[in-house]
Amino acid sequence: MLAQMSFAEFEASLDQPNPPVTLSPALAGLWHDAKGDWDAAHRCVQDDDSAAGAWVHAYLHRKEGDASNAAYWYGRARQPVADVSLADEWSAIARALAG
Repeated sequence: MLAQMSFAEFEASLDQPNPPVTLSPALAGLWHDAKGDWDAAHRCVQDDDSAAGAWVHAYLHRKEGDASNAAYWYGRARQPVADVSLADEWSAIARALAG
């Protein structure tokens, strides 16, 4: 079961060695990305068909430098292609999903 978590709680969870088990795949992806593990982050959202998963997927491919793949995933997420810093985008997505 997925539990609601505030952004502050999500951010505090980054001090732990493992993500909370109740995170959605999209939030788990952001968690692993924040810990510096792009591959684990990508695995979390690879099979997530939700708009949230697509949004994180887009962010990850943007971070990777694959603009065309990122654009595809932004479209699937129904989100505009980001033009802010990666840190600002990470925070915006996390706030929206943890909200």
